Amino acid sequence: MKKPPVFFIVGPTASGKTDAAVSAALALNGEVISADAIQIYRGLDKGSAKPTEEEKRGVPHHLIDIVDFDDPDYNVACFMRDATLCIRDITERGRIPIVAGGTGLYVNSLLFPLDFTEVKPDRRIREELAAKEREAPGSLYRKLQSVDPVSAERLHPNDLKRIIRALEVYAATGSTLTEQGGDFMNAREREIPFEPIAAGIRMDRAELYGRINRRVDIMLENGLEEEARRLYEKCGKRPPLSLQAIGYKQFIAYFEGEATYDETVELIKRETRRFAKRQISWFKRDKRIRWFDRGDYPDRDALAAAIIRYFEEERERIERTDET
Repeated sequence: MKKPPVFFIVGPTASGKTDAAVSAALALNGEVISADAIQIYRGLDKGSAKPTEEEKRGVPHHLIDIVDFDDPDYNVACFMRDATLCIRDITERGRIPIVAGGTGLYVNSLLFPLDFTEVKPDRRIREELAAKEREAPGSLYRKLQSVDPVSAERLHPNDLKRIIRALEVYAATGSTLTEQGGDFMNAREREIPFEPIAAGIRMDRAELYGRINRRVDIMLENGLEEEARRLYEKCGKRPPLSLQAIGYKQFIAYFEGEATYDETVELIKRETRRFAKRQISWFKRDKRIRWFDRGDYPDRDALAAAIIRYFEEERERIERTDET
């Protein structure tokens, strides 16, 4: 049975994925599916670089603003379910799904796909773990290193949401995510129901870091501090896991008197640069991704045109293969 093509545009933050995805959607009769773990949350607007209506250029975007910012239960398994439904709906309407984003685990949940544990969320366990982390920052990651070193190696020490999930599964079942083949491995070797065609955007590291610093400045000018304060106060000064995201976490420390404003801004820029570095390392592991270097093109339109040509060529190749 012929599988429909699904295009992916990945890469580090501030590399231009959104613009390329919109251009590809306009050229290929497509719709964009966001693979960003922060853009899913309603209210986290300034710090997540959600595309404006002007930037969308009339292209439908999916999986943005679908969860309340204080919802503790949305995870990568939920994203995989929702994105798969979007892909099916878009293809059934005769259009092309274009998945764009930099959350590696979200992208991998579709490209491999991953196998997820069926353990249901337990708010009591989650609240107990979160309380322990507040009392002793870093303690949960150290515990995960001791009980499930494979999962700990795959997670950043600041990725509190997924650290808590891993420990929650261990507390509820007595076995680790690694032992269950959950969250990180395609243990059941399930087949992907579509043909993935992936493009990655990269650029000179110094240029990328400069773009990141400018993006943070723009976020601040657009009201990131005010948005973070409003969310912080709305949740009774007990920030949910979504506010562990870069930009929000640092401002919470500022609100609590743990850093100056200038230190906060520099921390946001530094952590975003480090995040971009991790994104690059994550996506480099997937040899199916065809990389496009921004430095090889005079402007963003030329870059988008090259990605579109690649998508068209790959789609034609797949169609020829199906015919034979």
